[in-house]
Amino acid sequence: MMRLFVLISILLISTVGLKAQQKPNIVFILADDLGYGDLGVYGQTKIKTPNIDRLAKKGMLFSRFYAGTSVCAPSRSCILTGQHSGHTYIRGNKEIQPEGQEPLADTVQSYASLLQKAGYTTGAFGKWGLGMVGTSGAPDKKGFDVFFGYNCQRQSHRYYPTHLWSNNEKVPLTGNDLTQKNIYAPALIQEKTLAFIEAHKNKPFFLFVPSVLPHAELQGPDDVYYKQYENSFEEHPFKGDGYGPGALVAGYASVDKPRATFAAMVTRLDAYVGQILDKLDALGLTENTIVIFSSDNGAHREGGADPVFFNSAGGLRGFKRDLYEGGIKTPFIVKWPGKVKAGSKSDFIGAFWDLMPTFVDITGAPSPKYTDGISFLPTLLGKGKQAQHPYLYWEFHESGGRQALRMGNWKAVRLNVAKDSHSLLELYDLSKDPAEQRDVAASNPVVVKQMGDYINAAHVESAVFPLIK
Repeated sequence: MMRLFVLISILLISTVGLKAQQKPNIVFILADDLGYGDLGVYGQTKIKTPNIDRLAKKGMLFSRFYAGTSVCAPSRSCILTGQHSGHTYIRGNKEIQPEGQEPLADTVQSYASLLQKAGYTTGAFGKWGLGMVGTSGAPDKKGFDVFFGYNCQRQSHRYYPTHLWSNNEKVPLTGNDLTQKNIYAPALIQEKTLAFIEAHKNKPFFLFVPSVLPHAELQGPDDVYYKQYENSFEEHPFKGDGYGPGALVAGYASVDKPRATFAAMVTRLDAYVGQILDKLDALGLTENTIVIFSSDNGAHREGGADPVFFNSAGGLRGFKRDLYEGGIKTPFIVKWPGKVKAGSKSDFIGAFWDLMPTFVDITGAPSPKYTDGISFLPTLLGKGKQAQHPYLYWEFHESGGRQALRMGNWKAVRLNVAKDSHSLLELYDLSKDPAEQRDVAASNPVVVKQMGDYINAAHVESAVFPLIK
């Protein structure tokens, strides 16, 4: 009887372990300020991105997916909380001294914490920006077992920073003191990223890679990525505050060849994606791993970047900080072998707040207390009826305050909201005018009225980040 009991116990334990292993790993790679048109698979012709293009060929490419908003912190808050920017806690880049940004409140639920409850080991490697170490918004308070990288997005302006963070430990980067460059932070973060996959290969993991590439400043080693573009473009040197006496943490370095440097940074990002894919292959994890790639907002113009030259917005209007399509429409690719059809494309209209309910559906994690998102798992699997949003909503808390809403093919934009919360709406028909060049509000008053009502309903005023003053 004892032997039978032991055998049954072993079988039960093995069955539980097998079920745990059947849960797919999830790798979510988020670029920083990468435009909709900066990838070959989305039409880029000047910059090489073979690994991300390969990811798309083996997975599903989305053509109508949107970021949380048009700048870093609130867009990432939309990801983590599953709420659009009229509801999510962080709605702007509010700085805290001497380091960090406004922290997520302790009452805010994150999808990472839900995945932890579903048995996942969770890690984040790159840029955080949602709460300094020791605050309610620190990574370990928001569902991440392991964090390595920049906690503060102001610090992440520099690719040779004085320090990074490993969980709650400050990690000085010897030789980096804003007068000299020794350790290139993205390379070190990439090492830690690959080590996380190796360390957790035997159990379900969620890996979040919020890369700093290709955010300004424009900097990188004089290596193979740079040399392939070094003499490819006509250049206009950018004068920043350099590295040396008086250099500011939040400044941007001078760069002689900004176009070549930017192209090299995008290709470096692409190479890092390739290394992650190769690591999954080497460990036999590819078939049971979902890989997602996206960017936090539209292309930037800081530090000498030239998104017009590279057509980084893919022909769309606007860049980072705009709520026109070029500021918020994002590349979005999902690969899931055996589940997502290779080489497929989707025109599902979705946004970052859809990630939380989708992850819950995939993993069996507890349902969130609240979300503005809908699961797009039916789209990924090509099975079942896909729910649709009645509308998508965005707001932006700089430049006088801005709001935008997409309803089907209609897109409404409102500017200077801080001065006049009822300022006139611009209206565009994206099916005929994807570049938002022809405002048709005057000839569509019924649509304008309906979208204005939706905008008013979607915005819930925040004491921490008031849109209307």
